[in-house]
Amino acid sequence: MKDKYLNTLVVENSKVQQTVISQLVRNHGDLNLSAICNNAIDAGRIVKNQKIDLILLDIEMPRINGFNLLESLDKEVQVIIITANPNYALKAFDFGVTDYLLKPVKTGRFNKAIKKACIIYGKVREPIEEEEFLKVRSNMNNRKLNIREIKWVEALGDYVKIITENETLVVLSSMKSISDKLPNDRFLRIHRAYIVNLNKIEKFGCTSVEVGQYQLPMSRKQKAKLELLLEKVDN
Repeated sequence: MKDKYLNTLVVENSKVQQTVISQLVRNHGDLNLSAICNNAIDAGRIVKNQKIDLILLDIEMPRINGFNLLESLDKEVQVIIITANPNYALKAFDFGVTDYLLKPVKTGRFNKAIKKACIIYGKVREPIEEEEFLKVRSNMNNRKLNIREIKWVEALGDYVKIITENETLVVLSSMKSISDKLPNDRFLRIHRAYIVNLNKIEKFGCTSVEVGQYQLPMSRKQKAKLELLLEKVDN
């Protein structure tokens, strides 16, 4: 990650469009509105004297158009064209622009273009880790179990017993079906009757693992696989 935001320059000669585009920039969490100008000459000076990462550029401007500005740039800076004319697209992409947006700019389309710019810049924020859930049906109710909170799963005839940090549920399911729904880098079927969350294991031996105060049986042939997976989890 380089900086927290992409420093953004809006180059647009229409006051109305300046307001619209600037507001889109201000509303976007990955952008910092560094400057606004209404012509390519001023834009060139700003790029030369300030740290600009992204230019939102109109093509049709008085005196010097957007393409003239692109030809004059001697710094690496991304450009997203925002224009009412679709006919410049091929020429724009010859200049290596990041994206080409048509006016009126829709928020969703704008956000997609900015996401592309963030990826190219190499500064996309670390995504907030989303919670993962296991959907099951227990006691005639549909449930969503937070996968992080599952300690282990235990075979119970035609059912399975799912032990979480807060409760125990009995679900009509096979062990294979449950195993297929759990992340295989964090859960291991250590025994034909047990699937365990690797993050919940406190100790293990040749034939068992400890989860809290409970000791779960483990097949000898699974020990090597358990050691390998635990090493990856620790790293």
